[in-house]
Amino acid sequence: MKLNNKYIAIIAFGALTLTSCSDMLDVDSPSKIDDATVFSNEEYTLQALLGAYNLFGQDSYTSRMCGVYMQNTDVEASAPSAGVPSSDRRAVWSLQSSAITGFNDMTNMWNHNLQAIDRANQVIEGIDKSSIGSSENMQQMKGEAVCIKAYRYYLMCGFWGDVPYYDTASKWGGNLDKPRADKFSVYSRVLQELVNIEPKMKFSDANSGGIERMNRDFAIGMIARLALFRAGYAKTADNQMKRADDYLDVTTDSLTVTYTNLSGQQVTAQTHDQYVQMAKDYCQKLIQLKPRTLYADFSTPFTNENSYTTENNAEILYEIAFVESYGGDVGWSIGVTNSGSNTNGNTTNQVGLTPSYYLSFGDYDQRRDITCAKWQHQNNVVLPTEGTGMGIGKWDRALATKPLGSSSSKGTGINYPLMRYSDVLLMLAEAENELNGPTALAKEALTQVRARAFNKSPNYAADVTGYVAALNSKEAFFNAIVNERAWEFGGEGLRRFDLIRWNIYAQKIEEAMRVMLCWGISTNEELMALDAVRANFPEAANYTQYADKMWWKRTGSTNTKADIEWFDQKYRPTDDDATMESNGWMYQETVNGSTYRCRWGTQLIKRETTYTYNGKDYASCTKTKDATTGATTYELGTAPSNMVFTVEKGAESGVTRTDVYKASDYATRLYRGYANGALKGNGNVPFLLPISVTTMNASSVLNNDGYGILNNDPGEGINAEVATITKENY
Repeated sequence: MKLNNKYIAIIAFGALTLTSCSDMLDVDSPSKIDDATVFSNEEYTLQALLGAYNLFGQDSYTSRMCGVYMQNTDVEASAPSAGVPSSDRRAVWSLQSSAITGFNDMTNMWNHNLQAIDRANQVIEGIDKSSIGSSENMQQMKGEAVCIKAYRYYLMCGFWGDVPYYDTASKWGGNLDKPRADKFSVYSRVLQELVNIEPKMKFSDANSGGIERMNRDFAIGMIARLALFRAGYAKTADNQMKRADDYLDVTTDSLTVTYTNLSGQQVTAQTHDQYVQMAKDYCQKLIQLKPRTLYADFSTPFTNENSYTTENNAEILYEIAFVESYGGDVGWSIGVTNSGSNTNGNTTNQVGLTPSYYLSFGDYDQRRDITCAKWQHQNNVVLPTEGTGMGIGKWDRALATKPLGSSSSKGTGINYPLMRYSDVLLMLAEAENELNGPTALAKEALTQVRARAFNKSPNYAADVTGYVAALNSKEAFFNAIVNERAWEFGGEGLRRFDLIRWNIYAQKIEEAMRVMLCWGISTNEELMALDAVRANFPEAANYTQYADKMWWKRTGSTNTKADIEWFDQKYRPTDDDATMESNGWMYQETVNGSTYRCRWGTQLIKRETTYTYNGKDYASCTKTKDATTGATTYELGTAPSNMVFTVEKGAESGVTRTDVYKASDYATRLYRGYANGALKGNGNVPFLLPISVTTMNASSVLNNDGYGILNNDPGEGINAEVATITKENY
């Protein structure tokens, strides 16, 4: 239960009374209550800390950084509509953020991150100076402030790369106009703060607020995560993807972290390998200090969130304590689609999943049908979705155990996990493999995650033990980790930043586009019969067994996904459409005047047809045959520019039909800012966000020079062409 619903909900005492940044360069007037008074009292200190938590309730986080802006990857994706986006979140979805330097979202995200960091710094400094600062509770609150600061810098470096670093709180009259600091030095600095405070924090089961307050469990996990980011790749000012070791003197103090390893020795991390070792050490530290097991059912942590239930010392290390009517867009902008009139309100679902992601799951992986919502709700009726319309099944406002009300939208109060124990296991497996290859330790950690995913599989030995045992090279094991993190954390906002630190962002979105295109090609027998298509897209043959559309029937009226029985969860049936329909299966249904189809592979190929007659092109052609004479009347185009004529039986029409097959608009628009939507790009994804014009105008040192921020072409995208088929005398 949320501790008086206050960690996000209230406008905290500290947010009102301490000196703080109202925006990046403007400091509020001095506080009416001096710091010595505030931080000589634990309750006042808690109120000040809540000022930093409070900013999680702002729209800049609840929908934007929490999920909507964590797209577009090979996993999470929402396709914008046609037209070059301007001052709109769609530009972030399509990797075209250079078009939105004037977008207010950019300003708010920047400001709210820095406000949270400054409020955290206020608490850290206040406790350090306090006469009671060494007490157990005060050190715990300092640790929470350090965690908030570290997490906010994790977001800033992920979205903007190099960012200003503030190691002290703002002061009245102080100069806050700082240039960008290298992101690797930022990671190192916040890591050192976390390392120093972590032993003095409380585990979630020993602290009030449990997993709804940042705790020692989360701090240890966050150290491991940030160590991997410090070891990984990021974009430099010259628009290259590099590790710190590639271009910086990693022996300088700002790039090193000193910590105590598992043997009790004090060691210093400087290089890539040393930071990977640090990540491994802290994963093992958490496992040794607070061992736990994963829930048997993958859905349990999300079911708990939908039912407003928390459990300490379990799978979730920390989750943001969203509350009703104040922030908390889980189940609104991210989750299962609810439209029309529903008991628990509606969504504006803005986070989706790619069809290629759905296709990638093993047949018996329980995570697929929990994560990928191929169902939706309209007017309290559950319906199927199409392959390009899947939401995140982990959160569904229709299942919220609190009566949200039919008119509700935002502010569901459903919590959002920032770290789960499976993340620690997979980070351990990744770090160990990076250092020593696929050892028994690495394989055991991976096995724990897969064992839960396939615990109901009739092919468990092949899906788990055999699968892991076969990963005998460092490269194969790394690729398995990349895949496992996709399957485990879909919709949880980790993939975008992971792809960056691994430097495989371009590779993965190109693979996703290729899979979607080949799946689409495989649904068309005419295309598959062409030698040129088979030669250019040989992988299409691998997808002929997969569903072109999904078949289903309604079996209940409880408005839950259990009301839908699926004939094919992934593969197309061997029976033809008529046979399927005669047996009561359907792929489309009309409800309240709207037709809901369940197309899948067929959505991933686009056909543009023109009809040419006497040298003129027409967009449509209608043929009407006279049953008596056998003559055919043609109508080309539409009035007033149409052409109507009749051809006697057996005579040539003179009409040429041309079908041009291309990649679908959906797949093209997902990544059109990368190589303008072409199937192959240059390997450098423009993923960083611009600093807003408002922020730059208030600064003498900040700009958007470099980093590839303004270099990408914000076009509408180019659909990759597959084949052209011409039929004369159509």
